[in-house]
Amino acid sequence: MTLNVHPTAIVEDGAQLGSGCVVHAYAIITRRVVLGDGVVVHPHAVVGGDPQDLGFDTKTATGVRIGARTVIREHVTIHRATKPDGWTEVGADCFLMIGCHIAHDCRLADRVIVANNVLFAGHIQVGEGAFIGGGTVIHQFSRIGEGAMVGGASRISQDVPPFTMVTERDEIVGLNVVGLRRRGLPRTTVEELKRAFRAV
Repeated sequence: MTLNVHPTAIVEDGAQLGSGCVVHAYAIITRRVVLGDGVVVHPHAVVGGDPQDLGFDTKTATGVRIGARTVIREHVTIHRATKPDGWTEVGADCFLMIGCHIAHDCRLADRVIVANNVLFAGHIQVGEGAFIGGGTVIHQFSRIGEGAMVGGASRISQDVPPFTMVTERDEIVGLNVVGLRRRGLPRTTVEELKRAFRAV
């Protein structure tokens, strides 16, 4: 497969683009970015911009890694890490919807879905298969567990346990039963998890 880079896109010297990547009009890929195979970057997205950290030295060698087949929609911004040789990382098969921001030093695992206008502060970790609802804001150094679902317009300032549903201000409202079933867990296992959740 070959690359498909629109003539108005900016791909800086030193960026690494995998096979089959598509970079749409007016997108910017900086020199410290690595895109896996089949990554799609939509118009006006900026991948690899400098972190919004007042103490950051722009000469520091850091970057952004994006996993294979991840889709980055319009106006998404992903900032590079702050520490030397550090990376902001987004896994494979993720979907970053319009206008979301991934700050410096964040790490998103595979198959994470981030809806429109979600704001990640720095150093956030997100587990595999998590879903973050639109307009959510997440405090730095928070951890979102594997398979968790965060409701739209939530404010997250604490860790979110795996396979739970969270809404409003750090309020756990139940298990992400749909997510558990989509992972192919037997009904008996899901029921056992529900009983454990109620007990806790």
